[in-house]
Amino acid sequence: MMVIEKYQKKIGSAAPLAVFRVFFGLMLLGGIIRFWSNGWIKSLYIDPKFYFTFYGFDWVAPLGQYTYLLFFICGLSAFLVAIGLWYRLASIALFASFTYIELIDKSVYLNHYYFISLMCLLLIFLPANIYFSVDTILKPKIKAQNIPQWNMDVLKLMMAILYFYAGLAKVNSDWLLNALPLKIWLPARNDMPIIGSLFNHTWIAYLFSWFGCIFDLAIPFLLWNKISRPYAYIAVIVFHVFTALLFPIGMFPYIMIVSALIFFPASFHQGIINWISHWFKPKNNKINSFTRSEPKIKIYFFLVFFAFQLLFPFRYLCYPGELFWTEEGYRFSWRVMLMEKAGYAQFIVKDATGKQQAVNNSDFLSPLQEKMMSTQADMLLQYAHILSKHYAQLGFINPEVYVDSYVALNGRLGKPMVGKQTNLAKETDSFKHKTWIQPLNDEIKGF
Repeated sequence: MMVIEKYQKKIGSAAPLAVFRVFFGLMLLGGIIRFWSNGWIKSLYIDPKFYFTFYGFDWVAPLGQYTYLLFFICGLSAFLVAIGLWYRLASIALFASFTYIELIDKSVYLNHYYFISLMCLLLIFLPANIYFSVDTILKPKIKAQNIPQWNMDVLKLMMAILYFYAGLAKVNSDWLLNALPLKIWLPARNDMPIIGSLFNHTWIAYLFSWFGCIFDLAIPFLLWNKISRPYAYIAVIVFHVFTALLFPIGMFPYIMIVSALIFFPASFHQGIINWISHWFKPKNNKINSFTRSEPKIKIYFFLVFFAFQLLFPFRYLCYPGELFWTEEGYRFSWRVMLMEKAGYAQFIVKDATGKQQAVNNSDFLSPLQEKMMSTQADMLLQYAHILSKHYAQLGFINPEVYVDSYVALNGRLGKPMVGKQTNLAKETDSFKHKTWIQPLNDEIKGF
């Protein structure tokens, strides 16, 4: 208790938090504009006939044409957060709208969407608008240059968890000993100018695998150390720009590049603010002392939040079988681009009267949905229930749904994920182990 109270009283400059707010908000706004301009709102969230919801979030429904309004709210909220206008309301709206979008369809899940949702949640509880914001112009009394240091440290810790756990996940036999899946992915990029031909060499895949693991494990500590910080940040830029060139992972590399600035000292961020202020010349230059008493419940919220973040990625230990095969406990655990899965799934619907129908998946799913569904057990189950309900409406009596499913993991020969005699219409989803998943009969050693 005394340690918490002592840490709570440690004061730091508000400049790093203000700069983070500006850059993070602008990056999210850019991501929303990118989604809109590429037509992905329509193709991913409006056109599909069915959606794969996350377990426990079945109430998150697609909004049809109102999805554009949802994205507009998200983009507007990101802009308001960036400039610090109506910050508290804007940060809540940003978290709620972005997370709702993320939860609409499991087939578009990415680790970095989860990271953005968590950072948006943290911003709700941080006084990121008390310095260098429009709110301080409208309400000069809230302006303060110094705040408790932990307000910056929680953002650093969240980034450190992402990096370190991503590195820990790479400590496995496929990644380090077999250079998989990079040994599969890199040759496909051998058309890159200048360096593309190098990707045909196996040793390059091993080099990238080991460097990626070491980078993720070490970079949080190197950024936190003032001596190694400048060199670490250069490594962050090189690493994320290179991954952006190699792989289609959207705005995430650039979000990480600007977010990592939070590790730099307050003088650095104050210099950024002074440079921007030179152009905008804010009228109110009076700065108050931060005297507001932070409620202890906020500190306890962060303690619970980070305890959850530290423990939740290890929930996979509660499940038997190979994690990369079953994916039970895989999502929301910072396992970033660790495997290459290819699948085939042919569904057959039967009923007691002898009716039988082979399913054309493209009649129900988008190409992306079909691709993701064919390799993930929980999505196979969800799709089976979609088919059962659909064919019941067509007159099938108590439809039974079977699947001929083959999945290849990291270049291995394809194996059936579901037994051909398993009626998936009778199986139910839960947090329990799915006993109907066929074993991989292979082990990927590691975390």
